[in-house]
Amino acid sequence: MLNSEQESDINTVIQKFFFQIPSETEGDCFVTTVSSQLKLWNKYRVSNIPSLIFIDASTGKVVCRNGLLVIRDDPEGLEFPWGPKPFSEVVAGPLLRNNGQSLDSTALEGSHVGVYFSAHWCPPCRSLTRVLVESYRKIKEAGQKFEIVFVSADRSEDSFKQYFSEMPWLAVPYADEARRSRLNRLYGIQGIPTLIVLDAEGDVITRQGRVEVLNDTECREFPWHPKPVLELTDSNAVQLNEGPCLVLFVDSEDDGESEAAKQLIQPIAEKIIAKYKAKDEEAPLLFFVAGEDDMTDSLRDYTNLPEAAPLLTILDMSARAKYVMDVEEITPEIVEAFVSDFLADKLKPEPI
Repeated sequence: MLNSEQESDINTVIQKFFFQIPSETEGDCFVTTVSSQLKLWNKYRVSNIPSLIFIDASTGKVVCRNGLLVIRDDPEGLEFPWGPKPFSEVVAGPLLRNNGQSLDSTALEGSHVGVYFSAHWCPPCRSLTRVLVESYRKIKEAGQKFEIVFVSADRSEDSFKQYFSEMPWLAVPYADEARRSRLNRLYGIQGIPTLIVLDAEGDVITRQGRVEVLNDTECREFPWHPKPVLELTDSNAVQLNEGPCLVLFVDSEDDGESEAAKQLIQPIAEKIIAKYKAKDEEAPLLFFVAGEDDMTDSLRDYTNLPEAAPLLTILDMSARAKYVMDVEEITPEIVEAFVSDFLADKLKPEPI
């Protein structure tokens, strides 16, 4: 996170830098400062401000999500246009164990890797670390090739050492601030704790490692490939803040109703996810089924939703908007039409 003085410095560098981009690069890339335009917030999954995102003008694809770190680390634009690099290249160099042993990052080859952004000063981080230590041991004991790389956001090397002493995995040296910053930039980290899980080729399996670890403490579903439809729980409710979410509320007193609701939504969710994956873009919607529990009651109260079940909604927390379809029976055709109309901007939002 940046303080007000750092933000002021960043703004000065931005103004200076974008007047000195060489003319031969003009038109290759453009920059947008994320504003109150809700479509931009949702499209780029912005969860805090200030945010600076670089986009390739010719394709519309994101070049870099953490533009503020780019400007801070490369104020002269020597690495412009700051395109993404492979994980193996960004992490290259020595990694530490808490006993002082040093390993080269090539030791990660062939393993699933969790890239863990965390800090001792952050209470949710410390809580997650305790669970993650047990998950790590269970996965290793099961014979899986898995390693975690801790990328510290601690405020001093002493805090880093104290925190790292609790961890059985690897870490980027605290003194290597440039490499820690590059990893933050690579994954567009906007908050901690964040656990990114990679496959053996270094490609992202899930950015929601935190949720997966908390929901699957026995690690039966490792390496946690994303599910098209999630059941809303205390641990994954934070994802409601990441962008528009389709939430189908059901009566969970019927044991089979939640599962039936998932099966109803899943083909539609898979179709949407596949469509945007083919364009190398994140899906514009997350999909949830919510039963009857305290979490659901709190969500209904907060968003002022009727008590009906089933109830089909799209909730956009960042825009403080909701879209509600209260019908007696939810069918695949109704869900698909509701999603299509939302994506085509045909639905009228109600305020949350």
